[in-house]
Amino acid sequence: MDALSPLDGRYAGQLVDVAGAFSEAALIRARVRVEVEWLICLAARESLPEVPALDGAQQALIRGIAERFDGVAASKVKAIEARTRHDVKAVEYYLGGQLTAMGLDAHVPFLHVCLTSEDVNNLAYALMLRDGVRGPWRTRADALVAAASQMAIATRELPLLALTHGQPATPTTLGKEVAVFVARWRRQLALLDRQEFLGKCNGATGTFGAHLAAWPDAPWEEIARDFVGGLGLTYAPLTTQIEPHDWIAEVAHSLVRFGQVTLDFCRDMWTYISRGVLKQRVVAGEVGSSTMPHKVNPIDFENAEANVGIAASLLDHLALKLTTSRLQRDLSDSSALRNIGSAIGYSAIALASATRGLSRVAPNETVMLAELDAHWEVLAEPIQTVLRVHGVTEAYEHLKGLTRGTHVAPADIAAAVNDLPLPSIVRSRLATLTPSRYVGMASRLVDHVTDPSDLS
Repeated sequence: MDALSPLDGRYAGQLVDVAGAFSEAALIRARVRVEVEWLICLAARESLPEVPALDGAQQALIRGIAERFDGVAASKVKAIEARTRHDVKAVEYYLGGQLTAMGLDAHVPFLHVCLTSEDVNNLAYALMLRDGVRGPWRTRADALVAAASQMAIATRELPLLALTHGQPATPTTLGKEVAVFVARWRRQLALLDRQEFLGKCNGATGTFGAHLAAWPDAPWEEIARDFVGGLGLTYAPLTTQIEPHDWIAEVAHSLVRFGQVTLDFCRDMWTYISRGVLKQRVVAGEVGSSTMPHKVNPIDFENAEANVGIAASLLDHLALKLTTSRLQRDLSDSSALRNIGSAIGYSAIALASATRGLSRVAPNETVMLAELDAHWEVLAEPIQTVLRVHGVTEAYEHLKGLTRGTHVAPADIAAAVNDLPLPSIVRSRLATLTPSRYVGMASRLVDHVTDPSDLS
């Protein structure tokens, strides 16, 4: 009730996994992992003889600090931070206590050696983003795409009056129109699958200055590259004090694009509901309007639309802000980065809402066929095209005069076809056309959805 953000209030129950990936505790846990792995990395290097070696059992013991890190441990780090007023240094002190308790006092001086706060933080955020985007966010994205794919396949044969500029246009099928969104989503996911998650570990201004001062003969670039790669990240060799964050902008804008496709989808679903070609499942006990008892509102698609917008605003700001820094660094990126979880949280809520909305709709075939039957003028396109193929001059103008801005009945089309200067076999073929049959290859095009590799 007292939560400032709906992410931590209204939507909290839906975002347990997202919070687990992007919370303050998650950030501290990621920092702990980076510090622990760095110590293990240093201890394994013969070129750093002052760092005591660690056997396999000791390595496992130290890694266990990160693996077992929970809310209680995070609270202990926060208590240290309250004294030190430095979040990364608090992690170092916490780990020092843990190592001492394990009998590894000799390793305590080498905690955080040759590291800066930014070395730790850039890697921690990279780990969080990689795991959070590929984990809880991707789960919701995949669920939406899967639901839409099922709908596309199930409705591939259902004819639908298309609207261009809001006006009746060449008929299509509902399944083909949904398949368009599936293709668009899958393309964005394929781009995300190829996304690099970068990290740096090269000191205060990216020069390995302290590293060389302490161990001038050590192969520091090799050590840093192996360390960053060992975390499952891509090594960034040229940085200032901060990793430039260009890749974070790439991730953010990928999520924005996926969200915009979702927004487009939700608006189309909303419009289909408004037209009556989609009907919503009635949920017992649910209220649509506080004063109009008959209402069944498309609230899930509307919720998705709103949260896509909030996510896009945050993600776009992060992309623009994080890629700029005064000279070798300023601290504005740090404050901005703390909002990554919120941005992805709003995106996750939007995707889940869109998926829920999709689960509650079904085609209203009666309305779909009635719409088509009310607009026989859409057959002007195939008729004039056939006339042009057969060399009839001013075919377009002829059909324009017959159909533009007027109501056209089936009998009007039949009479027009019967009078066409065409071979009888061609006239017979045109005579079989109806708005509901004039859907071209729409159904066949949905085959692209059944083969995911075809759309990546």
